[in-house]
Amino acid sequence: MVNLLKVQPLEKNYLEHLGFTWHTDSDQTSYVADELVTITPAEAEAFYEAGNELYDMFVAAGEYVIENNLFHEIGIPFNLVDTIVQSWENDVHWHLYGRFDLAGGIDGKPIKLLEFNADTPTALFESAVIQWAILEKNGLDEEKQFNVIYEKLLENFKRIVTLQESVEEFEELYEGWKFLFTSIRGNAEEENTVRLLQYIATEAGFETDFAYIDEVEFDETGIYFNGEKYELWFKLIPWEDIALEEPELAMLLQSIIQNQEAIIFNPAYTLLFQSKGILPILWQLFPNHPLLLESSFEPIAGKKYVKKPVFGREGGNVAIYSQTGEKILELPGEYDSFKPIYQEYVELPKDAQGNKYQAGVFFAYEACGVGFRRGGEIIDNMSKFVGHIIKD
Repeated sequence: MVNLLKVQPLEKNYLEHLGFTWHTDSDQTSYVADELVTITPAEAEAFYEAGNELYDMFVAAGEYVIENNLFHEIGIPFNLVDTIVQSWENDVHWHLYGRFDLAGGIDGKPIKLLEFNADTPTALFESAVIQWAILEKNGLDEEKQFNVIYEKLLENFKRIVTLQESVEEFEELYEGWKFLFTSIRGNAEEENTVRLLQYIATEAGFETDFAYIDEVEFDETGIYFNGEKYELWFKLIPWEDIALEEPELAMLLQSIIQNQEAIIFNPAYTLLFQSKGILPILWQLFPNHPLLLESSFEPIAGKKYVKKPVFGREGGNVAIYSQTGEKILELPGEYDSFKPIYQEYVELPKDAQGNKYQAGVFFAYEACGVGFRRGGEIIDNMSKFVGHIIKD
């Protein structure tokens, strides 16, 4: 059973003061739970170790995909292949951050990888800031949380310049590059996630600016906003959306990267990790690894399994099948045109009310924090965010 600690919720005015405006769901219930998942120090350490080990495995799987030209097999759009290879082979294309979605890790259940949101991970604001603020506002020990996401992002921004573990030489090496942060217009969650990252980059020492994507200009000489050229560009816009919906932009970005006119974050190679098509590759490379679930490009015989599109969000077009291949549950979505993969079903930890919990472990050079989503059989866009506290 998942153990919970009741807390006083943060007031809406306070949340909005922090810049957290998506605090209420469409059914007028609070998106942020007034409870915290209690975890032990050993469970926190296990999340940290799992994130680090999984990242190394993803790097090995990415190398395998590139060496064996398996882009089509894992659903990568053909017009991004060269861009992915270019970004993979050049160290300046630094992976800023990602989020592992995990089953287990609490209530005695083993940690199992569900997927890796490596390109455009959300839930950053609530994981890095809001769950810490809940501790602070409730008079709880702010150190009793596996949450150094903000600090590790700050360091990782500096690694964009130093390209090494140490960030001590950042100020000596930094040449005043302009860093542009971009999101789509009209999505408060994505915009404020980007603005949080911009704030952290500014604190790290970069000269930064924010623009909506429709305000940004691209040509083969670089990336421009208000007539200024930007050497660094962060976009919370999925690479697969660019490839499929803006093919001309995809071609321009390839030229920009090839001509070293700008560096883009997250880099194109993170789409290899983002694609759920890499899950069967991981299972092939690391069969029966304790952090993995059996995954395949074909339905899994004799086991309850989940069907997922290689690209999708918030549970869209995810379906659960019985051991005999009968569909038990499916969520609607707009991703059914993508190639599917099949993953062994695993039961998520539950609380006394039967709500299920999925852990999200953030990674920025190393695993750096955990938050939880609470929902039903399939975690969707009506799931709640639940912070945590470490209890001995």
